[in-house]
Amino acid sequence: MKRYWLLFSQTVTVLLAIWFIVATLKPGWLLSSGQAAPTVALFQAPSDRSAGGPPGSFRLAAQKASAAVVSINTSKAPKRGQSGSALNNDPWFRFFFGDQDSEPQVGLGSGVIVSESGYILTNNHVIEGADEIDVILNDSRHARARVIGSDPDSDLAVLKIELDKLPVIVLGNSDALQVGDPVLAIGNPFGVGQTVTSGIVSALGRNQLGINTFENFIQTDAAINPGNSGGALVDASGNLLGINTAIYSRSGGNMGIGFAIPVATAQQVLESIVRDGQVTRGWIGVEPSDLTAELAETFGVKTEEGVIITGVLQNGPAAQAGIRPGDVITRVGGQPVRNVSELLTRVAALKPGQAAPFAVQRQNQALDINITPGVRPTPRRMQE
Repeated sequence: MKRYWLLFSQTVTVLLAIWFIVATLKPGWLLSSGQAAPTVALFQAPSDRSAGGPPGSFRLAAQKASAAVVSINTSKAPKRGQSGSALNNDPWFRFFFGDQDSEPQVGLGSGVIVSESGYILTNNHVIEGADEIDVILNDSRHARARVIGSDPDSDLAVLKIELDKLPVIVLGNSDALQVGDPVLAIGNPFGVGQTVTSGIVSALGRNQLGINTFENFIQTDAAINPGNSGGALVDASGNLLGINTAIYSRSGGNMGIGFAIPVATAQQVLESIVRDGQVTRGWIGVEPSDLTAELAETFGVKTEEGVIITGVLQNGPAAQAGIRPGDVITRVGGQPVRNVSELLTRVAALKPGQAAPFAVQRQNQALDINITPGVRPTPRRMQE
């Protein structure tokens, strides 16, 4: 009996060894025909959690918006007939110093496609004075752009290209933005190629920066550098919130303080330029100043809020309505006015020829005056 038991145990051991070898090297032999063999990997590649990427990823937003953000290359013909041109005509000067101002000036910026018809929003300072404007799409297509119109007061311009099947960005709601909301800045900084940076909304309604006549900037810490101008500031869904315009920097590079024009403003400028070829703004013909204690004392004003009028254009809309030097405008169309920048913005938004209510403080007297604005003439900095 002991002999049979030993033989049995040896047979079972051999069969188990064979099964283990076959299961490891040829697992398909142990399964019925047509049945796939399961595999066990010691090192398994991580699977994509979702189409949106890992938690916290802005992949979808970047992909959605990037296609509609373009690079803009500009060139300007060499300057002629300016100071120094007489020296350029001197053969000895040219022999020693070369032909001055003989090379075209080139510029770099970004833009955003906002219409299937080929309209592109960008900054006025990106294309100002350019003789040629070349637009490069994210899919590497090139097109020569023409300027439809520009608005130096808001530093916006509208270009147009003639290409088919253009990607178009979705316009978001900049009025719903709150400080702390995540944003992405997309553009072509330093010409390195399209770049996406992330940050948050640092502040809203920034003005009195001396950048534009009309200022109502979104401030962000998303990295914005030279070449980003005219690019897109988008939300976490890839919708356009603003046009990147300027940075605060002591070195020329990003220091975490960038500014974008809200899409609500950009859309108004876009529609006006496409419709009329220019932006039409309201104007009342006054010289405003921020209200200070000294000015308030000089004019005998008893209010501490508003914008004081130090000059009134004769026969202008404000003068015809009865506005006088020393008056303090506290509200325009029901909206508060706290500084000159806000007054400029509020008046500019008025429709020329349509009377609007102004709340005015004249010494101790509160007045409601209706003013019918005219069309804003050729702009002068900080004058309304």
